[in-house]
Amino acid sequence: MNWINNPIKPASASYREQASSRQENLTKPPGSLGELESIAIRLAALQQREQPSLDKVFISIFAADHGIAEEGVSAFPQEVTKAMLSNFIAGGAAINALAKLQGAELEIINVGVKQCDEPFEGLLQQSIAEGTANFSKQAAMSSEQLTSALEVGRQAIERIASQQADVFIAGEMGIANTTSASALACAVLKQPVDKLVGAGTGVNAEGILKKQQVIEDALAFHQSQLNEPLSILQHLGGFEIAAMVGAYIHCGQQGIPVIVDGFISSTAALIALKIQPTLADWLFYGHQSEEAGHQHVLSALAAKPLLNLNMRLGEASGAALAVSILRAACQLHTQMATFEEAGI
Repeated sequence: MNWINNPIKPASASYREQASSRQENLTKPPGSLGELESIAIRLAALQQREQPSLDKVFISIFAADHGIAEEGVSAFPQEVTKAMLSNFIAGGAAINALAKLQGAELEIINVGVKQCDEPFEGLLQQSIAEGTANFSKQAAMSSEQLTSALEVGRQAIERIASQQADVFIAGEMGIANTTSASALACAVLKQPVDKLVGAGTGVNAEGILKKQQVIEDALAFHQSQLNEPLSILQHLGGFEIAAMVGAYIHCGQQGIPVIVDGFISSTAALIALKIQPTLADWLFYGHQSEEAGHQHVLSALAAKPLLNLNMRLGEASGAALAVSILRAACQLHTQMATFEEAGI
């Protein structure tokens, strides 16, 4: 796992300066395009191009089950993870429609779904185990399993790096993964559980209270192991969340910008940044989820989400929508005339 500490690629100061100069000379009042200007400048510096672009978009959905589902913290049974995996493969999920809309390459990865070892055409089988352990009773995964899950994420980026990817998006699927993400965020941020636990897939008020109690008990149970990000991830995380952590870090190492999705993806980003703080330059935040804890995580990250559509679906849906915003920023930056070009 030594690769995880390899340096993050720096953004180009010269391309940032060049892009800033161009923005100041486009036929508009300076700053009038707001965040679209800063997005274009950031992308130019990250991609090290005069003309930043988002032509090649790659989306990876990591799917895994969670042992904590045994505690009844989800509105849906665990079998739904596998059913949704089939739906992704069949092309019937929201992310399939959005990936098609954006012309994005989409891959589906089984990192640890229960009873899903049969071959599916179009499914990448990288299963570590049939879900994590129940973290209310033991560590969610062993150190070896954590290493394997991080490696799944690294390998996803290796596959796209050779294809000159312009941007990467990670999505997730796993019943009870909002419980895992809430526990992780509480442990990292040292925030009260009631601020970071929401409805997830739609549990009622009684269900939210149950989730809170399960998480509080688990945090107390693992308290001595929650002092370092990888240990927190091992004891409270999910295979798909760990895979996203690995993917985000390797994006920074390979020089590939990232659009982060909702609450679970942002929690993975939070952990990745605890490991590699300079990764922050490479992360754009697609949207603010309706999930209760997301605003707290975004605040801790000093993140500016691009959209707020009251979504809480996950599976990379909000980030996929945000591709259009980044593409618009690139189009304005490269296609608008300068005052000199317009003869003004």
